[in-house]
Amino acid sequence: MENTVVSKVDPFTLDIVKDSLVAIGEEMFYALAHTSMSPVIYEVLDYASGLTDSKGQLLTQGNGVTGFIGMLSFMVRQTIEKFKESGELKPGDIILINDPYGGGGSHLCDVGLVMPIFYEGELIAFSANKAHWTDVGGKDPGSMATDSTEIFQEGLQFPSIKIFNEGKVNQSVVDLIAANVRFPDLSLGDLWAQVAALKTGEKRVQELCKKYGKDVVINSINHLLDHGEQLALKALKELPKGTFEAVDYIDDDGIEEGPFKVQVKLTITDDEFLCDFRGSHPQVTGSINSSYTGLVSAVRTIYLAVTNPSQDVNDGSFRPLRVLTDEGSIFNAVRPAPVSMYWESMLFGTDLIWKALAPLVPNRLSAGHFLSVCTVILSGKHQDTDERFLIVEPSVGGWGGAEGLDGASGQFCILDGETFNIPVEVCETRNGVLVDEYSLHTDGAGAGEFRGGQGVVRSYRALTDNQVFTASFGRHKYKVWGANGGQDGSTNKFEIEKVNGETDGPFGKFNQYPLNKNDVARLITATGGGYGDPLNRPIEKVVLDVKNEYITVEQAERDYGVIIDPDTLELKEISKERQVREAG
Repeated sequence: MENTVVSKVDPFTLDIVKDSLVAIGEEMFYALAHTSMSPVIYEVLDYASGLTDSKGQLLTQGNGVTGFIGMLSFMVRQTIEKFKESGELKPGDIILINDPYGGGGSHLCDVGLVMPIFYEGELIAFSANKAHWTDVGGKDPGSMATDSTEIFQEGLQFPSIKIFNEGKVNQSVVDLIAANVRFPDLSLGDLWAQVAALKTGEKRVQELCKKYGKDVVINSINHLLDHGEQLALKALKELPKGTFEAVDYIDDDGIEEGPFKVQVKLTITDDEFLCDFRGSHPQVTGSINSSYTGLVSAVRTIYLAVTNPSQDVNDGSFRPLRVLTDEGSIFNAVRPAPVSMYWESMLFGTDLIWKALAPLVPNRLSAGHFLSVCTVILSGKHQDTDERFLIVEPSVGGWGGAEGLDGASGQFCILDGETFNIPVEVCETRNGVLVDEYSLHTDGAGAGEFRGGQGVVRSYRALTDNQVFTASFGRHKYKVWGANGGQDGSTNKFEIEKVNGETDGPFGKFNQYPLNKNDVARLITATGGGYGDPLNRPIEKVVLDVKNEYITVEQAERDYGVIIDPDTLELKEISKERQVREAG
């Protein structure tokens, strides 16, 4: 009977319902932002929300953080596995999950909620979201540490437990959270915002079923997934075929010296995109380990970039994708490995594929970018209210040059995606700091026909004593890579300028550095890699770069063969090497 009904549905209705499902994901996304309590959510947009089908296949995802692509479906699948007995999931249930080794996929701060959606007694879909809570307990404020050695030091773990049971809140769990986090108003406020977003999704899906019928909605779901697969396979056929490899090195883990070798062997055929990370370094002592779920999400990001970046995200589009790695590796950590700074390895899952394919698809991929989230965690007391504050914020940096385009300056890394800074005014009002400087980092690195974009310099001045500062800046020892003859970019780092005039650092990682009044934490992010031979950069662009103070007069001559008068900043002559190049 169901097949008879489905066969009568016209393709226009299927497309309308399909687009309605995508719109529901967007509405859920905005509902969470509008009701959350933490700046890291409503300003930075460090969260994601979406819908899956009844099997946990992703249908649509509203995204701030691209690193969460795929994590929602893993969360739902873990929920289905735990409550697989018939009748265990009921209307009104909401499941709480942040297990990094399974459905959570990132670190404990990224708390997920999953809600089954029923219509006329049948499970139709799930609404899900994942948001970064300011604090989930653990040994340090912000629940992230560069020196943790096991997961138990990093905060509360929620192994797929019901926070709502048939619409009734589990107050015992709420009380447990309130007693174990440093800022319960923020964490619980974000929890209720996530609940509101889930209920928005539930309501809209049920309205869709009521308007078009349950069978039409289910068929539209299958249509959406199949359409995603068709688009992916079409894009895959346009990529170069063969096996491509890349190797790189992660600096350290905050405890072990490093470096840690990571690698990928990428095989592309007409119907498969196989990423084999086997042979990469085993999981490490410190907190930079990634789970397999995190690795898959990282790979999905770059996979979309090289296939069809404008495509709507759903699990159909990922059907040609396969990801292999060793269990117990830095890309597939097992309990109880610490994971609070997981992005420092997870991002290499993206970057290795990027590096392998950049020479082959220059229309899609640039030279390398600053790579790390460059997270800052700063806590202490406010100078006016004496209340505790906590800054948890990612940093922006330089992206690589690309074919026909200079690199972008001051942008978030690829894992952060479409996220934002916390405005300086908000930061200074809420917290016991002044932002002394926020400027471009013009070190002149990343020379190329299309130069790398600039990183930034950001300085926090402590306004009270006994503040503590934690940061993890990957790519601290190994420069950002250039492409197609372009020069490498620079590295990420931070330093502490003390009130007595001493400077400590530079560092790539530090946990709980003590700051007193008027000490300054100075953050410096990398310049992106250059693309193309620097001697091919047009002379007028080099002159303009000098005038804009992106590069110095000396760098113009050394890297670009353009000799500029230091007094007038006008062109004097070009080097012999450049003359030969332009003549030949």
